[in-house]
Amino acid sequence: MTDATILGEELLERIRSRAADYDRRNVFFTEDFEELRDAGYLRMLVPRRFGGLGLSLQRAMREQRRLAAAAPATALSVNMHLIWTGVAKTMLDRGDDTLEFVLREAGAGEVFAFALSEAGNDLVLFGSKTDARPDDDGSYRFYGTKIFTSLSPAWTRLGTMGLDSSSPDAPKIVYGFVRREDGGFEVKDDWDTLGMRASQSQSTVLDGAHAPADRVVRRLDPGPNADLLIFGIFANFELLLSAVYAGIGDRALELAVEAAHRRTSMKNGGASYAQDPDIRWRVASAAIAQDALAPQLDSLAADVDGLVDHGALWFAKLAGVKIRATETAKSVVDEAVRVSGGGSYFSRSELGRLYRDVLAGIFHPSDAESAHSTVANAWLGPVGD
Repeated sequence: MTDATILGEELLERIRSRAADYDRRNVFFTEDFEELRDAGYLRMLVPRRFGGLGLSLQRAMREQRRLAAAAPATALSVNMHLIWTGVAKTMLDRGDDTLEFVLREAGAGEVFAFALSEAGNDLVLFGSKTDARPDDDGSYRFYGTKIFTSLSPAWTRLGTMGLDSSSPDAPKIVYGFVRREDGGFEVKDDWDTLGMRASQSQSTVLDGAHAPADRVVRRLDPGPNADLLIFGIFANFELLLSAVYAGIGDRALELAVEAAHRRTSMKNGGASYAQDPDIRWRVASAAIAQDALAPQLDSLAADVDGLVDHGALWFAKLAGVKIRATETAKSVVDEAVRVSGGGSYFSRSELGRLYRDVLAGIFHPSDAESAHSTVANAWLGPVGD
């Protein structure tokens, strides 16, 4: 691939033009999904030898930032497929071909989704409320409810995890992949949210969903660990997620600038708000904050691509950039709303939609409490040491 972008301006504009309707009707982004798939977007992190576009994580992250500026919910949902292909690439780049099948199948058109999150599980990757029951042939069946399963209407492969409590070496956290056509699950129609509505991240009830032995990819001890799969998930999730929220900030800043030039002040003789010192300060403040994200995101993604070893600081760096990206985006959107005035309070307003969408950033792992704990442990050591 050259440095040309995958998504042309015409395609991005079509995607942007559909976002409000998807949000209003609370429906999946079907047309966006089809156009993105046809453009090869879902294959961008798949190496060319497996039928993909062979992009780096850094390049993919930049593409996601552009897509999110057009349609945040579309970008967030597509992220979950891209994360699995990114995890597989990150592992393969480091000599582990356990997830090579993900790259081969994604290159052939399969769509991967995440089913890891659980209500009330603040251990996230290091514990599970889902029951993983082993079969004699090394396969597993999963029983439990997963939440925020993006791409619910479209996935063909689902990566999930559960706790094996019955094997001789139990307990073990088991990671495996199930196929949609094999059943053993129910997708609930429960996605009626404040924002990110088009992602249709429905809850998924696993009721015997079967992962064959060759699709059981890890059995890990519960609790924190530095296994390459965990690193791959953490790195790709945090960086690609951060790119989505950075994209929201990009668009909010554009809308603030447009509003400042469009709105006029009777108090100041009909001059545009772009001449008002308070408005100028708000836009400048948002731009200064937004400007800091690109070099941070690019640098960390380049380090993942370049196999840089940050050792024990890796997880702290990744958690930190996620918090900076989501909190910065939230702040930039807030400033943009203040600049744009009361029109942004209407449900038809794009900025009003961004205001709702950006709030989702506070719920994704790592949340603020978890991130601060991770960073404190990296610099100060665990409590009690």
